[in-house]
Amino acid sequence: MPVRLRKFIGTILIIVLVLVYALVANTIAVATLGNAPWWGHLLYFLLTGLLWVLPAMVLIKWMAGPPQR
Repeated sequence: MPVRLRKFIGTILIIVLVLVYALVANTIAVATLGNAPWWGHLLYFLLTGLLWVLPAMVLIKWMAGPPQR
């Protein structure tokens, strides 16, 4: 697969990932953190704010492709 096509597909997938992840994370927060203390909110949003990076790193690594010889 050409590198340009791989980067285009990866970019679209990262945008979709971030949008879906944000919607799911906020839906879970609204459903479960209603009466939680402030530190519960802080912990939840700190973890969920950083957790999306893991699948994004896999996508970026895929976008880079195999090393050129």
